[in-house]
Amino acid sequence: MDKSVSNEKKERLEIIRQYKKLIEAWSTRKDTEDRWLVRKAFRMAVEAHKKVRRKSGEPFVMHPIAVAMIAAKEIGLGRTSIIAALLHDTVEDTSTTLDDIRESFGEDVAKIIDGLTKIEKIPSEKSSAQAETLKKIIFSLTIDVRIILIKFADRLHNMRTLGSMPSHKQMRVVSETQFLLAPLANRLGLNAIKSELEDLSLKHSLSDIYHDVFNKIKQTEESRNLLFNDVRDSLTIELNKINIKFKIKLKVDSTNTVWVKMNSENRSFEDINSIFSVDIILDVDPLVANQACWSAFSVITEKYKSKRKRLRDWLSTTKTNGYEAIHATIMYSTGQWIDIHIRSTRMDEIANRGYAAYWKYKDDINIGASFDLLLKRIKLHLKDNVGNDDESSTFNFLNDLKEDLLSEDVVVYTPKGKEVRLRAGSTVLDFAYTIHSDLGNHCIAGKIDNEIYSLDYILKSDDQIEIWTNETQKPNAEWYKYVRTASAKSKITKFIKNQRKEFRSSGEEKLAVYFKQLNIENTRGNISKLLAGSKINGLIDLYYFIAHDLFGLKDIKEIMLPNESRIGWLKSFKYTFTKPKITPIIDDNKVENIKSTNPNKTESITDFNNLDYTVPNCCNPVPGDNVVGIELPHEPIQIHSTSCPQAILLMSRHGKNIIKAKWKHQKGFTFLAGISIMAADSIGLIKEIIEPITDVLKINVKSFNLKSRDGLATIDITVYVASLKELNKLIATMRKIKSTKKVIRLEKI
Repeated sequence: MDKSVSNEKKERLEIIRQYKKLIEAWSTRKDTEDRWLVRKAFRMAVEAHKKVRRKSGEPFVMHPIAVAMIAAKEIGLGRTSIIAALLHDTVEDTSTTLDDIRESFGEDVAKIIDGLTKIEKIPSEKSSAQAETLKKIIFSLTIDVRIILIKFADRLHNMRTLGSMPSHKQMRVVSETQFLLAPLANRLGLNAIKSELEDLSLKHSLSDIYHDVFNKIKQTEESRNLLFNDVRDSLTIELNKINIKFKIKLKVDSTNTVWVKMNSENRSFEDINSIFSVDIILDVDPLVANQACWSAFSVITEKYKSKRKRLRDWLSTTKTNGYEAIHATIMYSTGQWIDIHIRSTRMDEIANRGYAAYWKYKDDINIGASFDLLLKRIKLHLKDNVGNDDESSTFNFLNDLKEDLLSEDVVVYTPKGKEVRLRAGSTVLDFAYTIHSDLGNHCIAGKIDNEIYSLDYILKSDDQIEIWTNETQKPNAEWYKYVRTASAKSKITKFIKNQRKEFRSSGEEKLAVYFKQLNIENTRGNISKLLAGSKINGLIDLYYFIAHDLFGLKDIKEIMLPNESRIGWLKSFKYTFTKPKITPIIDDNKVENIKSTNPNKTESITDFNNLDYTVPNCCNPVPGDNVVGIELPHEPIQIHSTSCPQAILLMSRHGKNIIKAKWKHQKGFTFLAGISIMAADSIGLIKEIIEPITDVLKINVKSFNLKSRDGLATIDITVYVASLKELNKLIATMRKIKSTKKVIRLEKI
């Protein structure tokens, strides 16, 4: 038999095998009609993708089958979602149309697939397909929650198989996942999916760190299991006293969660207090679940001391994603603090599947109210963003909305006792705008507990606020400093833009005069170039600044005719020669050239030193760090650490402009880095620290800042190092000094 025929037969058998596994994993209703429709969708998917293969070499149809499997088994979705998952790539990648889907499977399936289809055509010349696709993902929540749940399944499978893609495409997918999809999965309560997306993102962006932390978690498995078995046996004795069926489970933190703890707390793995919790799941009627949870808490804390400041009651005030539980920390007999989480079976399903469990528990007050609140917020954000269709506005909107979704809530009240939930850190002005735009636009203060507070006062849970207004009060640019919510920012922007629109005509006329004086053609392209070079956020603001002489002939000349502007030349001179130089290379064979991943650019760049690039101080990478280059319009290439939040934001925004880069050591070049030392204060401490740096390691110190209080000194030092290896050697040397208690690298200098 011909080998190719044999392989085709094996592939067909494997496709059928995976389909059968999907049917077995499908746990919701599946009568004869349901099975027939899913089989029909499977056959349509096989036919549509029959000549297509993935980067890994396997038949493309294996991907939609895998997505349907995740939707059915890991999220718990039913027939409509399984059909949509099987066909989710057909409209985008094949000749199948939405009308074909609608005719065969109905409006619901067509609506979901339409929501899952990427935007390839840009709806506005001021925006981008990537920006609009991300916005569409958010908007899909207001149409049908199943769209975003299948999107999570799609992204999860793509992340699991990301290794077959080129590294620059990996970073594009990773950055989108970190920027929006993982936080959104968290906000929707899909804890298992959120954790895996975060772990896979860490694995592909910081591989060495991921494997190091993963292996350390694995190495502590035996001792952790022994402790858990002991704790479980002891808790079982106590819980048997309340005559309730229960399960006790060990929940180990994900690799990314442990890394975040290490990073945020500036601790080593060994110094992390806990990387696991003991989950107590009570099998009780939902009507008495809260009472049962408190009964369990009571019998446990009768035997074990609890840490009061660590007690969290998520029963009386549900988390923003519908999560309910009692969190406590008890002192076990071994002297260790153990985190325990107490919840019911229903609460546990919601904790792991979040809004995927909404369909099963949609009559539940807590999850229903939480979901309705989420939809209300998103709709409000989308309404406030109408008309802001340029790329910058879209990403500002997405970033603000993401921050709103990420944040826990504070619960406050109107004078009449109506509950209002706002993101943590919200102010009096945020509250005013949440109630009504006019109330926000004319807000002068807030009255809380008979005290008067300013616009920027940060609200606390249970505050009851009365807003004071004055008709002469109007929003201004300073107000952006006073608000945290995306909705308030959008409303301030809308008010200011409406005011500035009045000056559009006069601004256009003055710009036409300036262009004529400089002999520049007054075209849309030249205006776009001016706008990009000025960094002004939109045409309305540009014309406003020109009309008010805040941006004039001199500024226009520097941007449009830099070679004729001495000031512009001086700025360029200063800029070019004050940036640290690097020499990146792009592949494992150390070929010294870089090719832009932008499909619109085909030139090969062979001498990176001649390019305009910069190393921003948001992450301060040094040779040896994992780095990525981002090529922005009208700007020098930016070199960032792959884990830098600013880089993640930029990559999610300019995914096609990512440049794969690696450091190449070049003798004589050094880079600024920082370390922070915590040490016992004593006479001679400065000498004890400085001498090893300058005399032994021969490292040049730029700054040394020491603060001492109550016998403890904090010392921040910036130094010039040639590589990450040299920086790590410095940190290791500092840790060996007897007086030092902690030494960490400073990310921001």
